Amino acid sequence: MVETLFSGLIHGGVYALAAVGMSLVFGVTNVANFAQGSLVAVGMMTAWWVGSSLGWGLVPTILAVVLVTGLVGLITNLLVITPLEGRQPIAALLGTVGLGQVLDNGMQLIFGSQTRPFPQLLPTHNLHALGISFGTSDLVMGLVALASMVALWAFLTYGRTGQAIRATSQDSQAALQMGVPVTSIRTIAFVIGSILAGIAGIFIGLFKTNINPMDGNAIGMTAFVAAAIGGLGSIPGAIIGGLVLGLAEAVGVGLFGDGVHDLITFGTLLLVLILKPSGFLGRKADMGKEPMTGTLPEAARPIRLPLWANLGLAAAALATPFIFSDHLAGIGTQVAIYAIAAVGLTLISGSAGQTILGLAGPVAVGAYASALLTMRLHWPFTLSLLGAAVIAAVAASLLTFPVWKLSGHYVAIATIGVGAVMVAVIRIWEPLTRGSLGLQGIPLPTFLGKPLYTQQMQYLLDLVVLLLVLAVTSRIRTSHLGHVFEAIGEDGQAAWSLGIRTGAYKALAYALACGSAGIAGALLAHQYTYIDPTLFNPTMSTLILTIIVLGGMKSPTGAVIGSLILVGAPELLRILPEVRIMAYGLVLIIFIICRPQGLFSTKRRA
Repeated sequence: MVETLFSGLIHGGVYALAAVGMSLVFGVTNVANFAQGSLVAVGMMTAWWVGSSLGWGLVPTILAVVLVTGLVGLITNLLVITPLEGRQPIAALLGTVGLGQVLDNGMQLIFGSQTRPFPQLLPTHNLHALGISFGTSDLVMGLVALASMVALWAFLTYGRTGQAIRATSQDSQAALQMGVPVTSIRTIAFVIGSILAGIAGIFIGLFKTNINPMDGNAIGMTAFVAAAIGGLGSIPGAIIGGLVLGLAEAVGVGLFGDGVHDLITFGTLLLVLILKPSGFLGRKADMGKEPMTGTLPEAARPIRLPLWANLGLAAAALATPFIFSDHLAGIGTQVAIYAIAAVGLTLISGSAGQTILGLAGPVAVGAYASALLTMRLHWPFTLSLLGAAVIAAVAASLLTFPVWKLSGHYVAIATIGVGAVMVAVIRIWEPLTRGSLGLQGIPLPTFLGKPLYTQQMQYLLDLVVLLLVLAVTSRIRTSHLGHVFEAIGEDGQAAWSLGIRTGAYKALAYALACGSAGIAGALLAHQYTYIDPTLFNPTMSTLILTIIVLGGMKSPTGAVIGSLILVGAPELLRILPEVRIMAYGLVLIIFIICRPQGLFSTKRRA
């Protein structure tokens, strides 16, 4: 147990190093940098290359990582973050999500996708004391983490630029009036956060011993959880959060195995958000801010189709199964399934204005629910499809019920935790779900008792379900309930002052979105006939969100067009998965900067 606790402290120190950089950026910009984990991976892969290919030692490797990650941080800040200043923080948030995808998959293209051993820059198991086996790398890791944090504290406390960073963090408008170059200060903070992430990447590589360019996403989410536990914007809180999370993971994994890792990480996040929403050391004043709510602006002229064009497109879509080959029909099923999930998301992230970042979890619950209902209880397909929608909506609602009293980024963070916890429970509930082995032999979808065994049949089924979901969603949007969602999305505080229970209505919109996601998951399960937890990853959540950003966050029709472009076109062109996901990130960034209202949007009501 002592060795486990020691390992947890060392690992927690590295989490803290990455979390400090994230909290620093959040404190200055009020935006959670979801590309922080990707910057950790940039540092890790840079260290691997100079250590293995050039044979450099630890000190020159650290210097190389500082240079590379600082430069990457500077360029990405100038190209992505700075152009979004002055807009709603939701824009910068989505920009960092896209940036993370570009960096992750760009490194995979550069370095390859294979796992490789990290160079042994320092001995890893050469020391023994008090019954603990550890290495010089562990001691240096702890010392470097401590020295970096002390140096950052001294810089922020006594340095002129550091004091300007603190002033900007406390009140950017007041700092600007006092002559502080806020834009430059934010750039400096982003570069420092990137460097800290890169240094953390070196020691994560030493700790893991085997690395992959795609490790950044998981590392970044863990660092983000550590920062949220400590209190976003609080550097001491990030340190405490990193250490607490490192210890919790070490003890939990030691007792129950590696399968509970995500459950511990994100379960701890949800518990802290419920009991102490602002984190251990977060400022209570931050709770009033709404950096991840509100809709994107609609300044540019939207693209709208007349009724006859919409009817014509629907008729053409219904006719295509009789024209498509199996391959094209298979692509059509993918487009329709993602469109179904995205159409529901327009109610909560578009109309109600609350960013949702973990929709892959409800998709997974819907997939497993429908599969188990048909395989274990022998329900007919139609009933299992409806059951999947209900189960996904109820499960998501129960897990998020305590967090709707929160506001802004805390709700968005909670949805990340909910999605991850759902998938983690599926992974560890082996007697029911078969865990990581997945479910095989899922029955094909049926209609009037007859199996739909061809791609054309399945495409037609998906299309009919999509049209029904579109009809229901459109009806909700034009109803009194939809108008309430719109009012909350436009100005939540004004809606609250009028007596509207904003939290309750957002919870309802979220449940409706999760029900739609559950239907999409059920269709996916019965058409794949095999599912496992790895299918429902953060990339799926990001893709669904990107679809509605492209099509228009308030437009159900736009969600269909967005799915056609982002899912259908790459499949049709046989684009490599790495290039495809990087393209998703680029599309997200470009649209957030150049056309934030998406291709389609709705008129504002007077």
